[in-house]
Amino acid sequence: MARPFILLTNDDGIDAPTLLTLRDALSGLGEVAIVAPEHNWSAAGHSKTMHKPLRVRPMRLPDGSEAFVTSGSPSDCVALVLLGLLRRRPDLVVSGINLGANVGHDLTYSGTVAAAMESVIGGVSAIAASLDSSEPRDPTPAAQFVAYLAGRVIAAAPDEPLLLNVNIPALPEAEIRGVQVTRLGRRIYHDALLERTDPRGKAYYWIGGDPPEGVPEEGTDIGALKSGYISVTPILLDLTHYRQIAVMRTWGLAFPEHA
Repeated sequence: MARPFILLTNDDGIDAPTLLTLRDALSGLGEVAIVAPEHNWSAAGHSKTMHKPLRVRPMRLPDGSEAFVTSGSPSDCVALVLLGLLRRRPDLVVSGINLGANVGHDLTYSGTVAAAMESVIGGVSAIAASLDSSEPRDPTPAAQFVAYLAGRVIAAAPDEPLLLNVNIPALPEAEIRGVQVTRLGRRIYHDALLERTDPRGKAYYWIGGDPPEGVPEEGTDIGALKSGYISVTPILLDLTHYRQIAVMRTWGLAFPEHA
């Protein structure tokens, strides 16, 4: 029986310091192939390249092992493999480890999570993993947990593909209190529009502001991180607001000609 085949990608790019650590942790489970973007795609969301060619080239990582780098987004990396770029279809896709938590509404922005979403759309379970720190830290404890969780997903062989969003606190291994299965929390953003003037006197803009915060409610991903726990959140791609369906049916909506 063939060993599991795991696709590893990210949104921080092929040079991300966490990539090899996670590859090494996952290699105990099976064969691992890396297909990653050539540059950082943080906050790119679920972007997909449709109107220009995608380039893919092999390269050697610092340890001498082979990987593939693409001109596309994290979602493109996954789509390329699911559509036949490599000789084998993956049994699991792992995206990460991202520097910076992806919690609450961050999921709509995250290139890390978007890669995992693309996998699930294609019928393959996926894990999106993030470390709650914007500064480089030892990713080994996070990588070890992601590999452990990957093994559990592969062994479970779910009937429908799973999408798990994982956030690991930036703490020494001994200080991580455990694991919580959570729901999405509520992010509070402090974005601000910054206007500047270029040398030709024309205005340009940055979206800046202070870093986002979150409501550390018990049972949420934000609450788990705040309390020193790893957060694992199962995600559905169905965005339907089911409770609102019944309400809107009372509106008596009709096409204007028939109203």
